[in-house]
Amino acid sequence: MPAILPYGAGVASRTVSDHYFSATPASADERRTINVPLAGRTRAVQVARGVFSAERIDQGTGVLLQHAPQPPAAGTFLDLGCGWGPIALTLGLRSPDAQVWAVDVNERALDLTRANAESLGLTNLHAVVADQLPDDVRFDLIWSNPPIRVGKQVLHDLLREWLPRLTPDGVAYLVVQRNLGSDSLQRWLIDQGFPTERFTSVKGFRVLRVSAAGG
Repeated sequence: MPAILPYGAGVASRTVSDHYFSATPASADERRTINVPLAGRTRAVQVARGVFSAERIDQGTGVLLQHAPQPPAAGTFLDLGCGWGPIALTLGLRSPDAQVWAVDVNERALDLTRANAESLGLTNLHAVVADQLPDDVRFDLIWSNPPIRVGKQVLHDLLREWLPRLTPDGVAYLVVQRNLGSDSLQRWLIDQGFPTERFTSVKGFRVLRVSAAGG
């Protein structure tokens, strides 16, 4: 596993060895079932190597799931960097009338998210690579544990691509570890024209609330 890179290290994703940033991980796709808390209940999900946090719900995602506000009952939502799906699955379970899009570069992660959605009976969740998401789709809500470890430039490019797709009243909640640059990221987002505030801080993680540009 590569070292944890500080926010601003400027390490491009291509320099990272086979890991959850890979489109097609080289490690064996050996799946197993774990039990995790999702939307107020313990649920069985599939995980595998080569996908982010394949042993459990990671701490940052856990903070987001526990402390972000209840999502709206309906709308169009995005989980950016879905991994095996804990955020997207939670959004789908909490808001069955919403349409939830889960995006990742990792094909194994997407396949796991689809399998987990099916096993949980979710028909409102669509797990796709970015190019498969229609250009005209706009999001009322984005929840993300963004991939800080890809480096500042790649992260900034990612956020520049997706945050402009918020609806005028849309909002994003991003969880970022404080010592990996949450405060620097908040300042950068504000400089880019996205009103951003610290929604909460828990266990060394910040949850940033980001409004649509001009909001």
